Amino acid sequence: MQLTSRLELMNWLTGQGLTGLPENELLRGFCERCRAEGLELSRGLVVIDTLHPIYEGRGFRWSDRPSNESDVFEYGSTAEGDAAKSWRRSVFFHMLEHGHDEMVLDLADAPSLDFSQIGELAEKGHRHYLAFVHRFGETGALGLMDCLYSCWTTRRTEGFSEAELAALRDLVPVLGLAIKSAQQVDIVRTLGRVYLGRDASEQVLRGRISRGVTERINAVLWYSDLRGSTGISESIGPDEIIPFLNDYAQAVIDAIHDAGGDVLKLIGDGVLAMFTGEDMATARRAALRAEHLFRKNAVALNKRRAADGRPTTSAYIGLHVGEVFYGNIGSEDRLDFTVVGPTVNEVSRIASMSRSVDRELLASAEFYKGLDTAGRRYLVSTGRYALRGIGRAQDLYTLDPDIDASEPVTGSYERYLAG
Repeated sequence: MQLTSRLELMNWLTGQGLTGLPENELLRGFCERCRAEGLELSRGLVVIDTLHPIYEGRGFRWSDRPSNESDVFEYGSTAEGDAAKSWRRSVFFHMLEHGHDEMVLDLADAPSLDFSQIGELAEKGHRHYLAFVHRFGETGALGLMDCLYSCWTTRRTEGFSEAELAALRDLVPVLGLAIKSAQQVDIVRTLGRVYLGRDASEQVLRGRISRGVTERINAVLWYSDLRGSTGISESIGPDEIIPFLNDYAQAVIDAIHDAGGDVLKLIGDGVLAMFTGEDMATARRAALRAEHLFRKNAVALNKRRAADGRPTTSAYIGLHVGEVFYGNIGSEDRLDFTVVGPTVNEVSRIASMSRSVDRELLASAEFYKGLDTAGRRYLVSTGRYALRGIGRAQDLYTLDPDIDASEPVTGSYERYLAG
């Protein structure tokens, strides 16, 4: 590949990296442009670790022939099990262990090479293999994201020429920089979504990060906490407490997200969430749908935990509607993007009242009154209560017991929730 062609490809990678072209498209464009200039790549693979609560990293693939392999894949921990065995037999692990930045293999010697996947590549007609490990500096690493791994093959019998190897040495770092840049953006979005919540993360990433910048919105608020969690935590081993909390947090959060809500805050075993929209009656119905989904999730979870001899529980849920301030609240160097206002205080008090009246769901009068006629049929009053710290007493509502007792009513309620 001529110097002019290399520079043109570097400029393309830089420009597309700046515009945010997805990683798989960067790799595809890179490989196709190399081939157009006579560098006959047959396969390209780029792998990079990341910061994610589930995945250890991501990989991107390109092939010169149709394949049923996905061009984007994610992988879990390589610290144990079969994944660890495969990783320890890889070319990349060998390179890290021996301090190599580059490794060239003749795939005609595949039977004598004790590396994972090398034999499979040779069987598919690839003849020459080039691998790189590009290490990030200490200030350029993010947790485990400290290297970019890549490997390249050709089907040509004579393999890569010295000039082609030199071209790839020049070009792959530029591709790696573009992919690393894309991954860093993805990491920011992932961490924002995981730690702030979906909508709050989007607000922050759009630039709403100034202290005190809030907006008044009407929202349906959800507050839930686990039933008997303190006693359960005291009765189980310390190593069981976090799995216990995680199991039930998953059941709650999945239900809220599946119903279209946004989780704002985790407070111990408590969850604060909101449902918004132009039609607040629809938002109310979404909150009821989330409550119903959680009960189903809890039944399945409790069945699984009971089979393992582990403690089970449920949750008290309070629902309320009102105006809140939504935005950045805190100090100059520690902000929280959340909701505040009397409505937030009231919904937490309503959830607390659930214990006193022994109802797993309590909804405020404001929530009840704003439901459509069909929705109000499924809620019944539990009486009038003065909430702690709240100046006025109000009626609180719970689900009609017939919903659980009568199959026809259950079916009718589920059809209502489905809209």
